[in-house]
Amino acid sequence: MGLVRKFATVGGATLGSRIFGFARETLMAAALGTGPMADVFYAAFRFPNLFRRLFAEGAFNAAFVPLFAKEIEANGVEGAKRFSEEVFGVLFTVLMILTIGMELAMPLLVSWIIAPGFADDPEKLSITVRLAAVMFPYLMSMSLTAMMSGMLNSLHHFFAAAVAPIFLNVVMIGALFYALYTGAEPALTAWYLSWSVLAAGVLQLAVVYGGVRHAGISIGLRFPRFTPNVKRLLVLAVPAAVTGGITQINQIIGQAIASAKEGAIAALQYADRIYQLPLGVVGVAVGVVLLPELARALKAGHTKEATYIQNRSIEFVLFLTLPAAAALWVLSDEIIRVLYERGAFTEQNTAVVASILAIYGLGLPGFVLIKALQPGFYAREDTRTPMRFTGVSVVINSALAISLFPFIAERGIATAEAAAGWVNTCLLFTTLLRRGDFVWEWALAKRAARLVVASAAMAGVLVYLSDRWSGWLQPETQLLTQVLALGALIAVAMVVYFGLAFAIGGADLGMIRRNLQRGGRNTSPAPESLPSEGEQ
Repeated sequence: MGLVRKFATVGGATLGSRIFGFARETLMAAALGTGPMADVFYAAFRFPNLFRRLFAEGAFNAAFVPLFAKEIEANGVEGAKRFSEEVFGVLFTVLMILTIGMELAMPLLVSWIIAPGFADDPEKLSITVRLAAVMFPYLMSMSLTAMMSGMLNSLHHFFAAAVAPIFLNVVMIGALFYALYTGAEPALTAWYLSWSVLAAGVLQLAVVYGGVRHAGISIGLRFPRFTPNVKRLLVLAVPAAVTGGITQINQIIGQAIASAKEGAIAALQYADRIYQLPLGVVGVAVGVVLLPELARALKAGHTKEATYIQNRSIEFVLFLTLPAAAALWVLSDEIIRVLYERGAFTEQNTAVVASILAIYGLGLPGFVLIKALQPGFYAREDTRTPMRFTGVSVVINSALAISLFPFIAERGIATAEAAAGWVNTCLLFTTLLRRGDFVWEWALAKRAARLVVASAAMAGVLVYLSDRWSGWLQPETQLLTQVLALGALIAVAMVVYFGLAFAIGGADLGMIRRNLQRGGRNTSPAPESLPSEGEQ
């Protein structure tokens, strides 16, 4: 399966998840708006979500996958199965201890870390503690899910792991429909949502476990033992857990600051959901596919092939995120108005959330490039360098968020996150370049410049059309008309961007055809057959 086809498999499943996520957030906006219960639910959900990214996805995508790939290369599927059972036994035990400890400490964690701004409202604080206690076991399910997803990705079975997140949105949508149908109060709606999160975690674990069994591996529960392989995993996983959750770290810092203003947490969440669509579809697809591809190429000694894969991934990221960033910047008001402005979500809410979304749009290429650059370190079993860069970006994010929040409120937090993401991107890129793990291609640089030109031209067309079609995008217009007008704007933008990008040489059919043909270990060319810079 070619590299772009693998991106498309993961990205397509992630797109489905994000579409259901849009539906979920639209129902959330109608049911809760940016009121106090929306703040409470999102604050409570952020904590298990943070630990999921730090303890599960970041650690295992970065540390487990290269070691699992090494076992496959050295000892075949049986060796990989033995290694996965060793890890499963330790992981299950650690998660059980962590969950019990966090449940007991939840009141302190909420008042000191999750939402210190709720301290002056005892009722709000109490509800947040109870909701967080219900949802925290979600971490255990999702951590085990992340491990099995890493196994599936290493075995080139991408779909089951990519499609599993859809079930979280489906179950939560069911809970919201029930709450709206029965006319439940906001507090009761938040309770329904909390239990739906826990149920969805169990369902996602069942889906990926079925995928692992289908791939020919059955995992048994072993008594936890710190074997050499497990110790090596822990050495790599601790810094990777911090690094992999950079966005969540920055967001929880922003949330703690935003909790001082009512409605700010929910406003940030609604904007975050929109920009997560391109971030998830492109960034997650690249990160999930690229790491096992690089790891297996490097373990086999194909360094030129690894360099080629990394460069083509960056090219793929720029090709799709530059126009997405321009569109989010120009159409932020129209997007938020059409998707959210109804029920409890007012015109004032639209103005605030749209301004946040526009800033997130500027940070989008940087956030996705992080997903394409970090595997260059992880595949070489270097998790400490990205961790140090994460520390720098967190310091920058915290300083900017604290400094800007008193002046521009939620927009200050979004600005801090975007700036921190770009700083991290620059540090990762320059380090790979300096070490020789990334080979500079002038052809790639020229194409990137042309893609910027194509994106700017597309943005100009969108500014012109959005002004001319503004009457069709107002809240008083029928929803179907609003959706069709927004869809038409996006369709025109795609025609303009892709047409111009191909016309001026920002992309070419030969590049796409080569990426479709390349990919896995069995289909990748030998290192000496890779095209030179001039051919690319």
